[in-house]
Amino acid sequence: MRAAAAVPLPHSSRPRGQGTLPGSKELTPRVVLLGRSIRSGGGGWTLFRVKGGRCGKCAGLGDPGSQRNCETSQGPWRTPSTSCPMTSVCLAWTAGRPSVCCHPQSASMPTICHGLPGMEAWLCCCRPPLRPPTSMRCSAASSVPRTPTSCASMPWLRALPRRSISSSCLAGWGQKTGFLQKEAETVFQLGFRAHTERPREAERVLGIAGTKAFLVYAAGVYSNMGNYKSFGDTKFVPNLPKEKLERVILGSEAAQQHPEEVRSLWQTCRELMFSLEPRLRHLGLGKEGITTYFSGDCTMEDAKLAQDFLDSQNLSAYNTRLFKGVPQDGKPCYEVRLASVLGMEPALHSEMTSKLKSYEFQGSHFQVTRGDYAPILQKVVEHLEKAKAYAANSQQEQMLAQYIESFTQGSIEAHKRGSRFWIQDKGPIVESYIGFIESYRDPFGSRGEFEGFVAMVNKAMSAKFECLVASAEQLLKELPWPPTFEKDKFLAPDFTSLDVLTFSGSGIPAGINIPNYDDLRQTDGFKTVSLGNVLAVAYATQREKLTFLEEEDKDLFIRWKGPSFDVQVGLHELLGHGSGKLFVQDEKGAFNFDQETVINPETGEQIQSWYRSGETWDSKFSTIASSYEECRAESVGLYLCLNPQVLEIFGFEGADAEDVIYVNWLNMVRAGLLALEFYTPEASSWRQAHMQARFVILRVLLEAGEGLVTVTPTTGADGRPDARVRLDRNKIRPVGKPALERFLRKLQVLKSTGDVAGGRALYEGYAAVTDASPECFLTLRDTVLLRKESRKLIVQPNTRLEGSEVQLLEYEASAAGLIRSFSERFPEDGPELEEVLTQLATADARFWKSPSEAPSGQA
Repeated sequence: MRAAAAVPLPHSSRPRGQGTLPGSKELTPRVVLLGRSIRSGGGGWTLFRVKGGRCGKCAGLGDPGSQRNCETSQGPWRTPSTSCPMTSVCLAWTAGRPSVCCHPQSASMPTICHGLPGMEAWLCCCRPPLRPPTSMRCSAASSVPRTPTSCASMPWLRALPRRSISSSCLAGWGQKTGFLQKEAETVFQLGFRAHTERPREAERVLGIAGTKAFLVYAAGVYSNMGNYKSFGDTKFVPNLPKEKLERVILGSEAAQQHPEEVRSLWQTCRELMFSLEPRLRHLGLGKEGITTYFSGDCTMEDAKLAQDFLDSQNLSAYNTRLFKGVPQDGKPCYEVRLASVLGMEPALHSEMTSKLKSYEFQGSHFQVTRGDYAPILQKVVEHLEKAKAYAANSQQEQMLAQYIESFTQGSIEAHKRGSRFWIQDKGPIVESYIGFIESYRDPFGSRGEFEGFVAMVNKAMSAKFECLVASAEQLLKELPWPPTFEKDKFLAPDFTSLDVLTFSGSGIPAGINIPNYDDLRQTDGFKTVSLGNVLAVAYATQREKLTFLEEEDKDLFIRWKGPSFDVQVGLHELLGHGSGKLFVQDEKGAFNFDQETVINPETGEQIQSWYRSGETWDSKFSTIASSYEECRAESVGLYLCLNPQVLEIFGFEGADAEDVIYVNWLNMVRAGLLALEFYTPEASSWRQAHMQARFVILRVLLEAGEGLVTVTPTTGADGRPDARVRLDRNKIRPVGKPALERFLRKLQVLKSTGDVAGGRALYEGYAAVTDASPECFLTLRDTVLLRKESRKLIVQPNTRLEGSEVQLLEYEASAAGLIRSFSERFPEDGPELEEVLTQLATADARFWKSPSEAPSGQA
């Protein structure tokens, strides 16, 4: 479970029907192209750079020339109270060696670059911004060295398996391309082969604007791990004529060296890459979209049947795909394929061997197999084996061993055991996690996306989170449900602020609360992390780009949005996702609650429903599970941010505390309006879990009445439709808090009792988007689309081993820089991975028919 990095920021408006940006085009006039992209620029390029220098006290970063101690830094922008995260890491692992900042003063600075029209990218380096960014012309970029930063002074790179785990995360990256879109592997490889090899030739064919469009599209594919947005699940296509793109591909150096291979790749994906047929416009099941979690002929009914089967066998769906086969004896046939290194060959003492067989279930044949994505997982396992040699303690060693067992055998139970050791590994300076984690992109909501990360602890912000953890048991008592609906014992987790070095996934969140396994969370606990240098992206809000706010709110919003989001993410992850009990009956018939004494506060009766053995939150609530849980966590954050004790932990008192509360609530209701971008009226469906959750909260607060929240259509200064969101700060406590209290209690009771019917009725009722007055949300959606701004792409560094030293390789914050970072990510086995992707795509191609042959069953 995770917190979204930020709500999409508004962008300069443009007429409906005009392309979103020079680098690509919309699938309809209203859909933004890239998941974390993209802003159209004009009047030259602008580069934002964080100012920084050495702090005289801690060798970290402060204001240049001032030698100001980091502890004394003021203002809403986060400043470490020790040294920069990389220095903190060094100090922790050198046992008192002299503190030397690992970074040259001018290197490794986070930058936001509008270097290409339509592109905004952020360099995800190893520390957060320390001061608000300042603007300068792009020509100033040459003043900052972009040479690799030596990491010789970072012995933690050898003391912990960071590089090997990072390589494991990256090795698994290719797996995601196939799990989501059928043409993604091929598009991915074409980009690897042809994107920058002959830039002058590309510019001759495409022109300057066309070359930029090509680069932006390729960067979007890499950043989203496919040609569907990671935040919204809609397709984006090149803003280039197909014929011109073909000339570039077939005229590339790669095509000259390997003409048959490149031509074959192009022929495979040329039509799919540009196709905007209705079924191919977004991820989904059956007629509603495309996914490779399921074969093309699967419907939602097939997914539900498969989930019931998996529950009956106590098998997790996290690492599976479902393929519908040719009926036998008049009965439907399904293959449940587990991701693993091993195939169907028997393995000694494996807990999975007995599961690999044929089953009869509810009139259907099921065959459980394994070996899906075996070559890629083999690479993951190889790097994890190398990492074992550098484990810092027994927990890490056993954690890695269980991860290897999990990926080798296809065992989620082994991954649970590894996660248990991970939970027990308290306070590491370098944090990592890897596996099939989040289920947001599965249309049914049960299958995980493979991801992994490596990050360093930010000591200063982590200290605040530790104080929040220390207060958690008391704060849990403030939540609006009876104690019997809370866990029997609060298991204090690690809660740290991390600065990401490697995050392998189709998107990077702002915070994470993992593992997602319900049984572990109830009995062993979890870890909570806030990703500080990702959160920093959300701080950079330009006043002139703020939409839907009153003028008098904008300066306050800009000043306090960052600090309020820190508070919200902390509460969301720790006490939102970390709260609440599931009522469970185990396989022996025993209950984890007293059936005689526990009373449902909504009905006044005894508990009538619960989770049975094999059932989980995801399996029971399926398609609404992710969004429902994000809504619950967001609501907890809003509710508990009213507590003065919470705000004191984060350093806010008096008027500042009241401003943080106001901006946190205002940000949420504005996000609820912006969420309409992610609603598809034609299918009456939401495409993004967090944004659906925020819209639901907006509806709840509007329903509270008494002028707490209003959304009013207006006409902007440009003469086009606009809107204003107003929040009466004087009514937050007397009106907003009781409304949220009632809503939160209902959410938790329905979740605890596994009341799927009641939960769906409540949640889908609030999530419905209509044109009913006074808000007229369907009409407002057009206004939101008119004035939207798309999200940012994140450029991540690489590492390279040179002798006994590790080099940190950084790249410019641009589309070309992002592409280069990907092309250099696999220096040793890139060609081998390309070949593997081709083989996997070819082997599975038969499972996806053309759109005209989409299944006729209900989706």
